[in-house]
Amino acid sequence: MLETLGLAVLIGLGGTALLDVWNLLLNRTLGQPLPPWHLIGRWFAGLPRGQLVHRQGISSSAPIRGELAIGWCMHYVVGISFALVLLLIWGLEWAAMPTFGPALLVGLVTVGAGWFILQPGLGVGVACSNAPNPGLARMNNVVGHVVFALGMYLAARLFTAI
Repeated sequence: MLETLGLAVLIGLGGTALLDVWNLLLNRTLGQPLPPWHLIGRWFAGLPRGQLVHRQGISSSAPIRGELAIGWCMHYVVGISFALVLLLIWGLEWAAMPTFGPALLVGLVTVGAGWFILQPGLGVGVACSNAPNPGLARMNNVVGHVVFALGMYLAARLFTAI
């Protein structure tokens, strides 16, 4: 199990880091805003106090000390968790000879975590239904998770080549 956890950390870090590079590229080339990690941190910090949903929107909730650091940390913890799911389903055999299909499937399925847990919790509705441009937000969610999947696949390829 220790080997699985170690690989999940490496693969999850790789996938999440590529997603961050992707977001930075979109920001620098198209002016797309970067993800609001401070608000994600605020949401996660509210969970232990029973605050799952911010009906008025997370930005109207009071800031939490360290919310930006919490948001960044949880971003990577979630990425590692998704990589662990990938390894628990497909096993170390997948990590030894990775293929893109399982990573893509996990990446696409995990879009649902954002659409049905995080985004309603932030107050932007199911699948960003209350966002200014829900279609664009949904497309960015799907593309971002495909990039995350590609990052997991590439990280697995890298670590099996070493």
